Amino acid sequence: MFWATALATYFLVWWMVLFAVLPMFGVRRAEAPDPSNEPGAPARPRLLLKAAVTTAISAVIWLIGYLIARTGWIEDFLYK
Repeated sequence: MFWATALATYFLVWWMVLFAVLPMFGVRRAEAPDPSNEPGAPARPRLLLKAAVTTAISAVIWLIGYLIARTGWIEDFLYK
């Protein structure tokens, strides 16, 4: 069951990081927006770049959490 917990934790971290990354990387309104689009929608959302950055940041955060949980630092800190 460990792999399912690890996957679920990574998924949750990925979504939280995604919402932190979305407003980054040069979000600018379109100069002449298409009438069918929302006027405040970004001209180039760059979603693939944001997904890649989110994946990398999430992997680092998840790995740090995994190492902390695996080495027992939390138990040592709480039960001393």
